[in-house]
Amino acid sequence: MTKPTLADLDAFAVVAAERSFRRAADLIGVSRSALSHRMRHLEEQLGVRLLHRTTRSVTLTDAGSRFLARITPTLRELDATLDTLADDRGEPSGQLRINAGKEAVRLLLAHVVPAYLRQYPAVELDLVSEGRLVDIVEQGFDAGVRLGEAVPQDMIAVKLGDDLRFLAVASPDYLHRFGTPKVPDDLHKHHCIRQRLPSGKRYRWEFERRGQEVAIDVPGTLTLDDIGLMVDAAADGLGIAFVPEVAARDRLATGQLVAVLEAWSPPYPGLMLYYPGHRHVPAALRAFIDLMKAPDTQASMRRAQLSDGR
Repeated sequence: MTKPTLADLDAFAVVAAERSFRRAADLIGVSRSALSHRMRHLEEQLGVRLLHRTTRSVTLTDAGSRFLARITPTLRELDATLDTLADDRGEPSGQLRINAGKEAVRLLLAHVVPAYLRQYPAVELDLVSEGRLVDIVEQGFDAGVRLGEAVPQDMIAVKLGDDLRFLAVASPDYLHRFGTPKVPDDLHKHHCIRQRLPSGKRYRWEFERRGQEVAIDVPGTLTLDDIGLMVDAAADGLGIAFVPEVAARDRLATGQLVAVLEAWSPPYPGLMLYYPGHRHVPAALRAFIDLMKAPDTQASMRRAQLSDGR
């Protein structure tokens, strides 16, 4: 039996992670038809079917799942070995893939990426912005950026900025007409501006006081998927919105908005860059983290978060 090449095994791992020939082909840099042919050739070499193919999706067969589980540690170990060689050269190189929310990517582009690319021109930086939370290991990312509460517990996390606080806010006119909620359960009697998450689900408002946690699927006839629009709608008297304090800071300062239920709104960890702790950290990622943690960078990002609410 002719043995598969390393390129074939890498390609199979990408197809398995993406569940799509089109997306995998784009990542690898080949045509979709060429990648499909390569996978069929791999199956012929191994004498077993690895993939179920339909017009819309690609899934692993049982044999494909077992094969992927066997080769994944070897591929990761090889990547770590190559990264070690990069360390020996004394300069980070290769590809660095980071998954983050759109606002976090904006923050990195403004305050970290320009200096990073100037200092490490041999690194190819791939920033993927998406709202949904993904398994960064399974999807082939070196690191992710999310709010602290969303970071998996088995990851190493590095703070990207200050702690955040969500506040329930409304216009003075709205509160005059409908009253001020005293406890979270009072929200059931109010018009709430609900938030649609990237997954399609509505966000349940979360409150905490003295160890008591409350999550409420608030009522309301208006649902939005943008924090800035929610702030605007609340200022226009359309209801109570639940938004990051920094996003409403200017309108709170001018009196256009009033915070309610503040005693139920403690701060929590803000944006974190996180990565797996059980494997070698690539030189490119270490350099990115070092630059991100530099006092000047931290101060710049902190000022940006305070000024624009991101």
